[in-house]
Amino acid sequence: MDIAALQAFLAVAETGSFSRAAERIFLTQPAVSKRIASLESQLGTRLFDRIGKRAHLTPAGTVLYERAHRLLRDLDDVRRSIADLSGAIAGELRLATSHHIGLHRLPEPLRRFHASYPQVRLDLRFMDSEQACHEVARGEIELAIVTLPPTLEAPLKADMIWDDPLDLVVAHHHPLAQVHDVQIRELANYPAILPGPGTYTREIILKALGSWRDRIEIGMATNYLEVLKMLASIGLGWSALPRTMIDDSLSVVQIRKMIIKRQLGIVTHSARTLSNAAQALIHTVHEAV
Repeated sequence: MDIAALQAFLAVAETGSFSRAAERIFLTQPAVSKRIASLESQLGTRLFDRIGKRAHLTPAGTVLYERAHRLLRDLDDVRRSIADLSGAIAGELRLATSHHIGLHRLPEPLRRFHASYPQVRLDLRFMDSEQACHEVARGEIELAIVTLPPTLEAPLKADMIWDDPLDLVVAHHHPLAQVHDVQIRELANYPAILPGPGTYTREIILKALGSWRDRIEIGMATNYLEVLKMLASIGLGWSALPRTMIDDSLSVVQIRKMIIKRQLGIVTHSARTLSNAAQALIHTVHEAV
């Protein structure tokens, strides 16, 4: 089976379009169509239904999709392992990070890494921590530098780098800013502004609220912590932010015995042999802390 044809197949499957697939892999649309036709001929079945302007996977295409991903992933691993035998730190390193960590934690480690290993091409993708972990598990990226999952599940492996305590915050004119001994139950009287549903950080915050978690009114949600900070600072509700982000625009709400803490670190695939470049980046991040 032709590797180039499988690459074209994955590009069409993921974009839903022959023309966008052609742009992704730098071919003409007729060349992509020819590769898909060749693959369908080899397999003796249609892989896509062309409905309108979109290409939809057939049942056979769906079966091939995961197998093709696995095959190309394994081929990349073979190439990387052979190249790494020389001891050289070079080539492409695919990784992901969240916007918050990319802005606040990674600039110095990445500066050091680039200065030390200029032959490495970083393919750095910004995405939510949950999606980044999913991409590591699928083998699409080699590592993710993200908020660590509260519960780590196979095949993921975590390396904790930073403790990241969070504090409850409000605007200076918010009623909670005027109370010296706030009880958790009082939070239910005011809307909260939290990260989106399903995010690790939101679950960590809600877990800290204990039995009151289901009584909280969530007025707004966004996965961008900088936006949460802005919304809280203008008085639209209370939120919980990393201590490193809190400045004079916010008041911290003190609640006794309430601790909110997340951990940031590096997530890798337990069954994947890391490239020389990935190992060097992990070492650089540890050194920079």
